[in-house]
Amino acid sequence: MQTAERSTGLDPSEHVIYNRCLFAYETASGMVKGDIIELGSGEGYGMRIVAPLATRYLAIDKFDTSLTDAGNIEFRKLILPSLAGIADNSFDFALTFQVIEHIKDHRQFVKEIHRVLKPGGKILATTPNRLMSLTRNPWHIREYTASELKNLLLSSFSTVEMKGVYGNEKVMDYHRRNKASVEKITRFDILKLQYHLPRLMLQIPYDLLNRMNRRKLLGENSGLVNQVTTSDFWIDDASDSCFDLFAIAVK
Repeated sequence: MQTAERSTGLDPSEHVIYNRCLFAYETASGMVKGDIIELGSGEGYGMRIVAPLATRYLAIDKFDTSLTDAGNIEFRKLILPSLAGIADNSFDFALTFQVIEHIKDHRQFVKEIHRVLKPGGKILATTPNRLMSLTRNPWHIREYTASELKNLLLSSFSTVEMKGVYGNEKVMDYHRRNKASVEKITRFDILKLQYHLPRLMLQIPYDLLNRMNRRKLLGENSGLVNQVTTSDFWIDDASDSCFDLFAIAVK
């Protein structure tokens, strides 16, 4: 079982989170080559950055995508964590950005990625840092701290390096405003129901309130929101204050 959550560059209110997601692909573009598999390719915007660097690029997602215009891209529709039909030891790199938090059987997911990588192959994975989450996201089955994600990956991989995605003062200003806005909404949840109700009951209210909040932030801070680009993010060693965990594991 996996859930789905999409970020798009078409909605101006998602400009900050979209660039944060895009940054992972730009970072990966300086690290990858050869045969690449992407698990959870989503809207497909990252393919255009990474696929030109690959000998072969296989994109996997539960939904169809139209963004396979590069000649070396192959798309397969699969329900993760299964990678049925994909041969052992066949890829140099695996990319999975903002996906593992949606996978119920995360250990099987890691095992399957390990299986399809060549000896010495690497997985590059991002996921939100639980310690920086502003509220419960009901689309996420679980979120991780750096040590939790590292231990999960070490269950299959020989070495794991934990990095984190950080933002400059412009990004932090947006984060502070977003946090204050979210707290104005969650203050009414005095019984902390967001942490106790089933995820399915919370998904639609969460989507509505989250979209309303982001559009409110855009309306009040359009200059700040629109000015954030991928250049406002950087990678460093993981800590409690990074926005996303960025793991690099070697088979």
